[in-house]
Amino acid sequence: MSDFDQMGIVVDWVDACRKGDLTTLLDLYADDAELECICSGSRRHRGRSEIEGYWSPRISAFSSAGFRLEEIHPASDGVDLEYSVAGALRIRASFRFCPEGKIRSMLCEPARQTAQIGRAC
Repeated sequence: MSDFDQMGIVVDWVDACRKGDLTTLLDLYADDAELECICSGSRRHRGRSEIEGYWSPRISAFSSAGFRLEEIHPASDGVDLEYSVAGALRIRASFRFCPEGKIRSMLCEPARQTAQIGRAC
């Protein structure tokens, strides 16, 4: 059992995405974190610089289009989240954490889509 609030960290992640706050978002990740996105082909990003390169073009688009929390729940080894962008594009993200209370890894993939289908993650 961790001594930090994993759900709280993911809520902070959602808030940073809503605000388009790249610095706060990046500070939630461990320095050696890994982000894997399989929304449009599998691609891994390792470390702060690569994760910043992934998020830089997306975060302002996500925040201006509307970023909404759909579902959040604890998983056996982290937190699973589903969010939508622009009210329709749904993305599933799984977060795992290091002992220091930072995001160690994140996997994002398309979720069941509602009105529109798209790829933005």
